[in-house]
Amino acid sequence: MSKAIVQIDGAYFNNVLEKVFKRPAFSYEKFSDILCSNAGCERVRTYYYHCMPYQSDPPTETERKRYSRMDAFMAHLRKLPRFEIRLGRLQKIGNAFKQKGVDIWFSVDLCKLSCKGAIDKAILVTGDSDFVPAVNVAKEEGVVTILYYSKTPPMYVHNQLLDACDEKYEITKDLIVMSKP
Repeated sequence: MSKAIVQIDGAYFNNVLEKVFKRPAFSYEKFSDILCSNAGCERVRTYYYHCMPYQSDPPTETERKRYSRMDAFMAHLRKLPRFEIRLGRLQKIGNAFKQKGVDIWFSVDLCKLSCKGAIDKAILVTGDSDFVPAVNVAKEEGVVTILYYSKTPPMYVHNQLLDACDEKYEITKDLIVMSKP
């Protein structure tokens, strides 16, 4: 049986779950297993990429609560079988926040596992065109790239990423419902 990884861009997918599906009850493990089953492969590992929430110095009560919720969520994911968490950092630039390091982790993992021949398929849950070069490396190494994305506003997927991936599937309500705990 083919081997696959699932790579979840946490910020993107959290926004999909919240803005498109109104934050349903959800199992990341079941979701990952369904994606691999749909692709006819065994899940080697799921990689989840995100940042911990920003905290000022000293943090506000709201910032502490947000951080604590995210920390509990990360602890839950770490306990799941074959799940790996990759954390970047959140940088405040003016009044905006920007993730740093997340795209690099995502790309390095995809390239490393592809070049080692450890996987046959890579299932990506994202919409970001920054991953196109890593997708191209994976494809050159013989890895089939499968993209799951939302096309429901306000979410987006970049056309370059759609063009780069071998297979593309919309994240549907049925998929989310099947992923309930």
